[in-house]
Formats: sequence, structure tokens, C-alpha cells
Amino acid sequence: MRGVEDLRLTLFTDDDGAKTYFGTYTAFSGAAIASELLITPDFHSFRMLPLRGSAAVNKGMAFFPRRIDGAYAMLARIDNEHIYIARSTDLANWTDAVKAIEPKYPWEFVQLGNCGPPVEIDEGWLVLTHGVGAMRQYALGACLLDRKDPSRLVARTPAPIMQPSDDEREGYVPNVLYTCGFLVRGRSVLIPYGISDYMTGFAVTTVDALLEMMRPE
Repeated sequence: MRGVEDLRLTLFTDDDGAKTYFGTYTAFSGAAIASELLITPDFHSFRMLPLRGSAAVNKGMAFFPRRIDGAYAMLARIDNEHIYIARSTDLANWTDAVKAIEPKYPWEFVQLGNCGPPVEIDEGWLVLTHGVGAMRQYALGACLLDRKDPSRLVARTPAPIMQPSDDEREGYVPNVLYTCGFLVRGRSVLIPYGISDYMTGFAVTTVDALLEMMRPE
């Protein structure tokens, strides 16, 4: 297959109040991948452009929903093992990034990445993560980043919040439970997720339940 994969969609609000949807995605040619950006104000007209620079390599870029200290900011997975915070004043060019989260627990030792854009809550930035552990099992975790300085990790879940059950392990890509975004309404959290690339499920939890599962860093 080829085309657009793993779209991470953010409703971005600029300093002047203007709202635009930014969607980062993996463009797959059938042989190679590239990080690209979809921009739309209304889902009737679209602009698509490649993302360039040393911080825009690999998969898993996801926009923060507002500027941080005057710059655009994204979660990035430059080296396939850590989660970075990338910043830029230019939507297309990304060269500035700092490491924010590194693997710490066995369920994320093989690979660690984000699961979509961060969501701002009273306590900071809530981020869902995916980890790959033994037997190539994908699982979901959660972490909290500092609101003023999102490169500072405040807390994280030591164990997965979700992982494939016995009847969810078989499929086109087995042993995978994965999401590209989640919704927060009030203190309720809705997580749509893919199951082994053959069906979709939905999970419901709360911000408070996720925070309770975390350990301070």
C-alpha cells in the first residue's frame, strides 16, 4: 500500500485567535517514507507540504495546539527511540529539537513514540505514548509534560494503560494496539485505537484516572 498513513490531526489556535487544522502524516511511496503536513481551515480546501530539516525525519510528528514561547511546537521521534520537542517559526522547516522522554520500562525498551498531539489540561500537557517491548508487542502509556516548558517530563505511567488482549493479537499486523490521537472533554477521555491493523475499538477513561496511574519523574 502507499499514500497517507498515521494522520495526527490538531486544531491549532494562533495568537490572534485564528483556527487551522494541522495534520502531520507519513507519506509512503511504497519504498520510502517522508514526514508531511496537511493544512485546512474547513476540510473543503487543503494544502499539503513536505516537512524538512533534521528534526522532521522519521515518523510520529504531532503539533501542539498553540504556540510555545512564540514558536510552533511538535512532538517528534527523530531516532525511533525517544520523544523530542521540536520548535520552529516556519511550518515547513524543523531543525531545533530537544529530547524530552526516553525509554524507562521494559514495555517500551524496543521503541517509544507519541500517540498523537498533546492535549492541554489544568496540570500540564497530557500525552499518550506507544511502547514496543518483547515479542514486538505495542502498548499504550501516558505522560504529563510541564505546561510552560514541555521539554520537562513531569510524570509518566510505569505500566501500559492499554495493551492487546488475547483476542486482539491476530491481524494484518499482529500484536499491535495503536492510536493517533485522543479526545478530552471536561475530565473525560475518549481513545479510538486500532487493533492489529484489522479493526478499531474505543476506550473511555478520565484525566484523573490517567494521572493517578503516573509516577513523578
